[in-house]
Order: sequence, then C-alpha cells, then structure tokens
Amino acid sequence: MTSRVTPEAENAIIEIAVRFGLSRDAVLAMLLAVNAGGGTMAQFNIPELGGSGQWMRGGMTMVGDMFDNSLKSRVDSLCNELADVLTTTSIFPAAPGQQPGAGFVTAGSWWPADLGAPSSTGGQNDVRYAVFPATRRLAIQVAGVTRIFDTADHRIGGVQQQQGSGYGSVSFSSQYGTFDVSSLVELGPQRDAGTPVAAPAPSSDAPAQPPVPAATPEPAAPAQNSSAIVAAIESLADLHQRGILTDEEFSSKKAELLNRL
Repeated sequence: MTSRVTPEAENAIIEIAVRFGLSRDAVLAMLLAVNAGGGTMAQFNIPELGGSGQWMRGGMTMVGDMFDNSLKSRVDSLCNELADVLTTTSIFPAAPGQQPGAGFVTAGSWWPADLGAPSSTGGQNDVRYAVFPATRRLAIQVAGVTRIFDTADHRIGGVQQQQGSGYGSVSFSSQYGTFDVSSLVELGPQRDAGTPVAAPAPSSDAPAQPPVPAATPEPAAPAQNSSAIVAAIESLADLHQRGILTDEEFSSKKAELLNRL
C-alpha cells in the first residue's frame, strides 16, 4: 500500500516495524486505522496481524484467532505505541504554505493553537466541538464563543450531538460512561474575532433569584464501550458461521462479552 507521510513519521514507522517484526506497510496500515479511530480505537484487516480485528485503548482487543492471547498482546502494544506517535509526531505532509500536521488532521482551526491536534471534531447548527486527548482538553463553540474544559482522566471515545443549540446538546462517552460539560471544569471563554457580542439582557425590577446549584452527577461505573462489544459479538458470530469457532467456543466467548455490558 502507499500513503504519503512526513519523513519524521516514516522513520518512526520503520523503527516500530523492525522492533515488532512487521513490514512497513503493516505498521502504516495500523497507524492509519488508529488515526481514523481518534487514537482510542481501531478496526483493521492486516494479514500479518491475523486478518480482521478491533482494538480499543484500555479495553478489549480482538483478533482473528480469539484465543491467541500472544497476538492480542502484540496488537495492543503496537496500537498503544502508534496512538502515542500520533500525538507527538507530524504525520501528514502539509499543503503549500501550511505546517505539517500530526494525526487526527481536521480542516478547522477555531480552537486555541496551544491545545494541539484534536482527536475528533464535529458540529451542527451553531455548536462545534473538538477533543484534545494529549492536553486533556475539550473545546466547544456556541454562536462564535469558544469555551475550554478540562477533561481530567476521561478517555473520550464517542460523541453524541442532538438537534438544538447550547452546550447541553453535545454529550460524550468515556471509560466512565456518558457525560456532558456540566460535569467538567471550565478553563475560560475565548471569543472569535469579529463575532458580535450579544446585547445585555434587559434588567428586571423583580429580585434576582439565587442560582440553583447544579446537581452533581453520580460517577458512572467504568464500562466497556457497548457498541464495540456488540460489534465483537457480531464478529464472533461470523467466525462461528464460517466454522472457525466451535459451538462451545462461540457460546463461551459470547457469554464473556455479554457480561461486560
């Protein structure tokens, strides 16, 4: 396979390939898969690593042979190392006049430059978001006003955005479950240049009501990403249907995965 990467990234790929006993193309394929998963997950089909499989950072790793624990460990180590490379190395060549980009390249640049490269971005209507795992930050922009939040030890692996506006229209999932920005510490607003400042709200003669404290969300128990577990069960079913897994092996592994939901 061919894919343009920077000389710095090419050196890292070759060095990792030598240490793991893999071809350059196999490591590059996995690098692109981890990049597509925002540095926290990957779906791949690499013959040198047992064919099709899935990886989730800090979670489960699935390979073609479900009982090859050595291969699972090898894939997990490789993906974790590549995820680190994506946050520290310029991976993709820049267009003329631009700086080379690290992994998770996006077209937007509305967030403060010191946050680094986002693992995922998106938005709809007047609400946009960007996730920065390397600096543990989350940027959300509403009507041109960007607010930055500290994500602490959340490893954000999914985003759900509902119709509507406001910060509550976006929620995130991590190893602790689903949450929104109301549970995070805000680091301060930053307004885009040229964005009109909203007029102050009309004053009222009625006495101001004291602010109601926001309810503190109960911490969710660490959980596996349910969508990944469902996908894993579907992969098992496919292996079973093709005769690669016996009835007993399929039933045992399926029960194990269901217990993680």
